[in-house]
Amino acid sequence: MSALYAWLRSHQLLVDGVLACALGLLGLQQLLQGPWTQRTACLLLVAAVFVRRKVPATAFCIGAAGGAVQVAGGEFVRASPQPSDIAMLVLLYTVAAYRPRSASVPALLICLAGSVVAAAVWMPGSGPAGQGPPGHDQPAQLAFAAALLSGCVLLAWVLGDSMRYRRGYYAALEDKAARLEAERDAQAKIAAAAERARIARELHDIVAHHVSVMVVQADGAQYALRSDTGRAETALTAISATGRQALTEMRRLLGVLRTADERSGLAPVPGLGELRELLDQVRAAGLEVAYTLTGTPRELPEGAELAAYRVVQESLTNTRKHAGLAATAAVTLRYEPGGLTVEVTDDGVATPSSGPTGHGLAGMRERIAVYGGTVEAGPLPGGGFGVTARLPCPTEARQPAAHRPDPPQDESKSDPAGNGLGLGWSGSPGLSGAAR
Repeated sequence: MSALYAWLRSHQLLVDGVLACALGLLGLQQLLQGPWTQRTACLLLVAAVFVRRKVPATAFCIGAAGGAVQVAGGEFVRASPQPSDIAMLVLLYTVAAYRPRSASVPALLICLAGSVVAAAVWMPGSGPAGQGPPGHDQPAQLAFAAALLSGCVLLAWVLGDSMRYRRGYYAALEDKAARLEAERDAQAKIAAAAERARIARELHDIVAHHVSVMVVQADGAQYALRSDTGRAETALTAISATGRQALTEMRRLLGVLRTADERSGLAPVPGLGELRELLDQVRAAGLEVAYTLTGTPRELPEGAELAAYRVVQESLTNTRKHAGLAATAAVTLRYEPGGLTVEVTDDGVATPSSGPTGHGLAGMRERIAVYGGTVEAGPLPGGGFGVTARLPCPTEARQPAAHRPDPPQDESKSDPAGNGLGLGWSGSPGLSGAAR
């Protein structure tokens, strides 16, 4: 049925032509035997119906002219309603349906006035002289006839006006749906761009952190290979484990890009609760790190904790890459009334990189800015490099066990040559807390 309606809407001139021919057949006797006024009126009405949807206002004027000729001719010849007069109702409906009310209301008034005049002309006894005097009940009959014709006119206008309202309502719905779809597509593109940027930052953090650990371990293995094969074997084992972990994390992130279900295969998001494991891994790689916690720990959103975790991770990665082998680092978390401050400093001497500029600091600033925080980074007055990130957080206190201060570190396992490679591990190299 919808296909039929679509076909009818796409062939309006053909449909109106068929309707005009049907009205012409109904008024065939009027065309063949009627007086010239009725023939003229019938031709004008049929022609107006043929072009009614192409030029609604013009078609109504043509039909109104034909009706005026028919009614005016009734003053000279005996006139009566004709089947072709239905065309006036069709034309009024068309004007009300396809034109605004400023055009359809005048057409309605013209038709109402024409209905009263036509009822007066077509009443028995109202024709030319010699047709008989009017009866005593003619006023009642005239009122009834005028009311009947006016009711038909009003019904045609109401139907057309309601059709115009429905058409406008559906057009507004379609326009709104199109706008919503465009907005949805735009939001989807924005979300996809933001997700790509987030995954790019995650990949950078994973690659930079794990690869830097592997480089340090490889250097340590190369040093220990000449004197202690056991330490060299331990370093190689740590390199293998770190590489496998990096590959696992990268495959998981790339799987998110390839699949629609982002929940499959996702590991827990790291936060400040996993900071101790990160520090253990860094210490196992040979970098001495002191950890200080001040203030009362408070609840942070999961994303804010991830941002703070990444700041520490990226800062320590940069320390391993640029501060030198003998450098030490310090991580400080300060819970203040206004929020959380994360400080990571080192006492090394930054060496300029020969490669292209990295994206670590830019990624830090982007992460922290999402949660209304700021990041300051630069050389320290006494030497070394420092990164300070400030995050706003609520004032409700909590006491998570993961934020307990570090126990004193056993420095006896550092490299005897003093190069800070830390190859004397006992047990697991502490790689379970790697970045996501």
